[in-house]
Amino acid sequence: MVNKSLKVLIFILLVSMVSSCRSKSFDSKEALLVYLKDTDNGYHFQKSINGIDYSLTYRPTDLMVLQSTEDGPQTDNVAEFRKKYADYLYFNLGMSANGKELLSHNLGSRAEFGAMVNQLAFGMAEKVNLIGQQRDTLPLLDYVFPRTYGMGNRTNMLLVYERNPKAMQQDYILFTIRDLGFGTGEVSFKIDTKKIEYQPQLKF
Repeated sequence: MVNKSLKVLIFILLVSMVSSCRSKSFDSKEALLVYLKDTDNGYHFQKSINGIDYSLTYRPTDLMVLQSTEDGPQTDNVAEFRKKYADYLYFNLGMSANGKELLSHNLGSRAEFGAMVNQLAFGMAEKVNLIGQQRDTLPLLDYVFPRTYGMGNRTNMLLVYERNPKAMQQDYILFTIRDLGFGTGEVSFKIDTKKIEYQPQLKF
């Protein structure tokens, strides 16, 4: 027969497990962004290889909802937009060379510069992949590459993937980016799917 203290311990463990699976809620966009950028929370990843700094940040559904309801979100609008954006995965990819945009790096000839511009603006679908644990690839639906003409400290882009229910039932998905010509080799980030399932939310 299980004694009382063991029953209490089991109850505490169960409560702890349930609590850990709940989505955290934040009162402001600023507080949510601080939470996302903490690498310990599993939404922000960083690597530095051969002088090139890479960062990948998962962008929760509610940040997309907020962007669509900035004029004053109503409860019915929030529910509508959450449903709209829930079918997709959003990631911010940042890359820099010596604290500058990739296009500010010494690329040599004008032809090499033009090739890099073309690669970043139109060819990233060939370079980035989001892959399920069982090697099923999630389609890249779109990406946004804002040109800042050397005024920023990194090259940033927003990547939009279709959310694959089968892949999301696995333990992790793998984001990879092929070498862009800087001698880094392929760079990868392992993302816990439970972090996306129980992603943080905003209190609208």
